[in-house]
Amino acid sequence: MEKRNVLAFDLGASSGRAVLGVYENKSIKLKEVYRFLNNPVNMRGVLYWDILRLFHEIKRGILAAKSEGVITSLGVDTWGLDFGLLDSEGRLLENPVHYRDSRTKGMKKVCDEVLGSSISLFETTGIQFLESNTIYQLLSIARDRPALLENSETLLLMPNLINYMLTDQIYAEYSIAMTTQLVDTHTGTWSKAILDKLGIPEKLFPQIISSGSMAGKLRPDIQKELEISDMDVIAVDSHDSQSAVLAIPAREKDFIFISCGTWSFLGTELDSPVVSHKAEEFNMTNERGYQKKVSFATNITGTWVLQECRRQWKQEGKTCEYAQLEESAMNSITCGCYIDTDDESFQKAGNMPEQISQYCLRTSQPIPKTEGEFVRCIYESLAMKYRVAIEHIMECTGIHYPCIYMVGGGSKSSLLCQLTADICKTKVVAGPSEATAIGNIMVQLIASGDVKDVQEGRTIIRNTQDIKEFQPCNSKDWDAEYKIFITMINRDH
Repeated sequence: MEKRNVLAFDLGASSGRAVLGVYENKSIKLKEVYRFLNNPVNMRGVLYWDILRLFHEIKRGILAAKSEGVITSLGVDTWGLDFGLLDSEGRLLENPVHYRDSRTKGMKKVCDEVLGSSISLFETTGIQFLESNTIYQLLSIARDRPALLENSETLLLMPNLINYMLTDQIYAEYSIAMTTQLVDTHTGTWSKAILDKLGIPEKLFPQIISSGSMAGKLRPDIQKELEISDMDVIAVDSHDSQSAVLAIPAREKDFIFISCGTWSFLGTELDSPVVSHKAEEFNMTNERGYQKKVSFATNITGTWVLQECRRQWKQEGKTCEYAQLEESAMNSITCGCYIDTDDESFQKAGNMPEQISQYCLRTSQPIPKTEGEFVRCIYESLAMKYRVAIEHIMECTGIHYPCIYMVGGGSKSSLLCQLTADICKTKVVAGPSEATAIGNIMVQLIASGDVKDVQEGRTIIRNTQDIKEFQPCNSKDWDAEYKIFITMINRDH
């Protein structure tokens, strides 16, 4: 079989990388050819993404991949929610604003008041309520900066904006459009009813195209600048969570997945959305990806809390590599404290160990003393959150799930995987850790005809990637601890 090289750009909230996918003899091999930081910029109290720097780094990533041979296509995936606005001549009006910016504070309440009982946002879109959702970002602009919307011709979500810079083509890829809470989940089109009610111009929203579509060709001036030949740009599942779900090496029809990174995206695959009152009460989401498959899921603050702890410890001059922290946590006895990782106090960057200590003090729990105790507290709390979410999913779907598939960076933590198996009392299959890049690559290979479909792609992943299993063990009465956790978070709320 002819070897094919494709390039995946996977941009996260703190870094990005270019990953070369080499497909040959029913095997996908990965090689990270370039990595770069993605640091937001705070200017005059507003938190922006540095989109021009990201575009520059993507071009450098293409250059880094050049020495590996002919690259036939590339695909870009990023986080959801955020966007850039173009004027009538296709020029970017300002840098995209970060989803952690404070401009959306209070916007959900405003939105609820405007929509009233005339439109059910959840029944229409199927998307969970997050204060950072695109709908609330746009509502804040409409209320506080109406001139910006008046001067805007087009809204492009982050991966679509990057592809526009690469190809000049304007579109909205399906999986990333779904994150806005502005797409009707039943029709797959922008909801005119919601846009009209909120006073957001319908003209801003480009045509929605299917995941796996051709997004365009690399611009001739970029080809000339980088001294490369023509290259297809594929509209992959450009929401990184959906790319990761594609790479779940599942055999079963019914399973739980956890894409564990800065955020933990936990859910199950369904053919149609669940928009019941129970699902809304549990703040579930119905995202869609390749072939419009539904990820009935929830977003949980993931390893963000640990990342911020590690950043603080580094600032204090401590050595804290992940392997060292994991070993310290495994050797630590739990100090008997838990946190709700989704609590508001853990959502902003800052001194996270201090935030954890204050949370424990507020909830009358012991305070971790060592780095190992902090890490164990975070991981045990995350596993508890996973159990809550899985119970909610089972209640909504009526399905029992025999296996949890964990992918992403968090799947490299044996401690987190074992704690998840123990606390959820379910087998955990961990890996691949590079699920998002693999899912991105898989869609490109399906688009080229090298891989038949998602099922064949998942079989290839099972056969070629590093996968580990963790069986639940009864090292502790986790049912009793779970009751303590539930009591604590209910009392705190």
